[in-house]
Amino acid sequence: MRKINHLLKKYDLKPYQYRNLGKVTFIDTDQGRFVIKEKTGNEDNKIYEYLESRQFNYYPKIINDLNENYEITEFIDEVNMPREQKILDIIELVSLLHYKTTHYKEIDEADYKEIYEDISNNIEYLFSYYNDIASIIETKVYMSPAEYLLIRNISKIYGTLNFCKQEINAWYELIINKRKQRVVVLHNNLELDHFIRNKDAFLISWNKSKIGIPIFDLYKLYKKHALDFEFSEILKLYEKKYPLMEEERKLFFVLIALPSKIEFNQNEYMMCKLIGEEIDSLYKSEIFISPYYAKDTVQNK
Repeated sequence: MRKINHLLKKYDLKPYQYRNLGKVTFIDTDQGRFVIKEKTGNEDNKIYEYLESRQFNYYPKIINDLNENYEITEFIDEVNMPREQKILDIIELVSLLHYKTTHYKEIDEADYKEIYEDISNNIEYLFSYYNDIASIIETKVYMSPAEYLLIRNISKIYGTLNFCKQEINAWYELIINKRKQRVVVLHNNLELDHFIRNKDAFLISWNKSKIGIPIFDLYKLYKKHALDFEFSEILKLYEKKYPLMEEERKLFFVLIALPSKIEFNQNEYMMCKLIGEEIDSLYKSEIFISPYYAKDTVQNK
């Protein structure tokens, strides 16, 4: 608290009330309410400068020096709104972020190969892992409810892994000879709680932001809220402003389809819940992705 008070004094802010919420402190001062958060050390302070240069200022105003260990921002009073509207507003703002910060960087085969090998190795690992789990479960005379739920749906996991293996190979064939890659500023921490709207829209929690392939923002948002919303309309809204390239969409579909590793390390109720959610996610991703492949089939006829 002493460090915070010293920083507030430096900017001539006189606090009279503090309220902690997780890693964030809300401070009421003689000049209004502010939010202060200690930096993790991984922040790229130049991201804000770059966003400003691209006329993207949809984040709370920062009032202190970017090189300091804490970040002080203005407090944004949020308007209450339906979650279904909020997710659409987020994706519109993200499409604008990507549009305004798009640029192309030189890349060689080794960079693509690293992505390809990481995903391919993960697919092979998951095949082996679930084969081992299935073999152990099938030897049991009496399965637990969680074990039965997993073994009953194991074919869906194998089918999804086969799809991912096929598509990551197809992706690699698409990009192997390309030497330029489209990159953008990624917020890299997208979820409903990191979006605020009053008369304007704002993204908060930029501490993980970086330069990267645009689909990683979509991937993070999907993994966070896949079971909460229908993402077909969300992706359409995004692509209305910022169409994905073929190789970007293919990699995105591989990432969201890829099953998670389910470990039996919790009580029976939590394991049933975890497995149920994972299976629901696999089916939902299939429903989301399959129309795009149906379009390709029709176009190729």
